[in-house]
Amino acid sequence: MEVTGRSFSIFSLNLTPSLPPTRRFCKTLLAKKKDIQNNNNNNDSQPQPSFLSLRVSNSNLARAAIGVFALGFIDAGYSGDWSRIGAITPQTEEFLRLAAFLVVPICLFFIFSLPRQPN
Repeated sequence: MEVTGRSFSIFSLNLTPSLPPTRRFCKTLLAKKKDIQNNNNNNDSQPQPSFLSLRVSNSNLARAAIGVFALGFIDAGYSGDWSRIGAITPQTEEFLRLAAFLVVPICLFFIFSLPRQPN
């Protein structure tokens, strides 16, 4: 370990202080906290509903994700756009078209087998 001036090196790794000398010893100022007790007493009696409260159950989110996955196979296999722009090869597009015959029924099974949960 070598100390020279305001920097030191450990195993030839030079480290310098990140703050200028005038700010290095300054104390951090904290903002004044608001009166939390009065706000909590008012909110406990009547909870305020949020403006855009949208509640969706986890099973509905899972159904949507599985449906998008199945639609991705259909789009990649049958649209022809992906091979036209060069994102996939025509051989891969043919493989995805065949895989869609297996993936889409499995996804439909999962969509309809998930339990229904209320919102």
